[in-house]
Amino acid sequence: MHKTFLLLGAINIFFCIALGAFGAHGLKNILSNDMLSIFHTGLQYHIYHAQGLLFIGLLLLYYAKSRLIELSGWLMLLGIVLFSLTLYVMSLTELRILGMITPFGGASFMIAWIVLAVALWKAK
Repeated sequence: MHKTFLLLGAINIFFCIALGAFGAHGLKNILSNDMLSIFHTGLQYHIYHAQGLLFIGLLLLYYAKSRLIELSGWLMLLGIVLFSLTLYVMSLTELRILGMITPFGGASFMIAWIVLAVALWKAK
C-alpha cells in the first residue's frame, strides 16, 4: 500500500505545481482578488496534504500493517477532493454554494492528522 500513497502524493504534487503556474500566470488577470485568494487557499492546503500523502507512503514502509495510517492517507485524499477541488471550482465559476462542501474537506484533513497521531501512538 505504501507505493499507492507515494504515487498519489507525487501525482498530487505535480497537479499543485501545474495549478500554481496556472493560477499565477493564467488567472491573475481573469479572477477577482477574492476568487484568486480562494484559489490560492485551495492550492496551499492541496500541497500540504500532497506532501502528507508522501509522508504516509514513507510511514507505511515501516508500519506496513497499520490500517490507521492507511485510513489517514485516504482521509487526506478525500480532503483534497472536498476542500481544494471545491475551492478551485468555486473560484473559477463563482458558485459560492460549493463553499458548503469545503468544511467537510477541512474536517477530513483534521481527522486524517488525528488518526495518524493515534496510529503512531499505538504503533509498536
